[in-house]
Amino acid sequence: MAKDLLEHIDFSSLECLNEAPNHGAALALKQGYREQDELYLESDTDEQLLLNIRFTQRVRLHSIVIKAIDEAKAPKRVKLYTNRPSLGFSDTSSVPSAQEFELTPAQLAKGDPLPLKVVKFNQVDVLSVFIEDNQGGEETTKLCKIALFGTAGDTFNVAEIKKVGEEK
Repeated sequence: MAKDLLEHIDFSSLECLNEAPNHGAALALKQGYREQDELYLESDTDEQLLLNIRFTQRVRLHSIVIKAIDEAKAPKRVKLYTNRPSLGFSDTSSVPSAQEFELTPAQLAKGDPLPLKVVKFNQVDVLSVFIEDNQGGEETTKLCKIALFGTAGDTFNVAEIKKVGEEK
């Protein structure tokens, strides 16, 4: 059963490149803050943001929620990378992403969970979220919530999956 992985995020090592002062990544990730639309993560010098989110233990990610209310500044193209602890902007063009999304304003306004490819997000120590651009071509990108859902601890063993009806 997928659950909010908030308690497994290592906030002491959270890194967000190009975040505006007073509008950092913790505002979009932490419980309480991320439920308040007036608290948000915003980029600083251009529209790109790169979050490197470490977990306190290995996790299996099922979905990600990204919510934004300022439609023109909402993220558009988002790329996810796994287990690249020091991913930088220059790496995003040369390192293949695990999954990419082209988000619509409707998805962002509702904060719908975006399903992840289970095989690509099975044993994750670090998740990097690269926001490449925004909906309106604005100078900065704003979002008010990022939530990660999945399971922590035990890794997934494909051999344990049984076909329906095979149980003894």
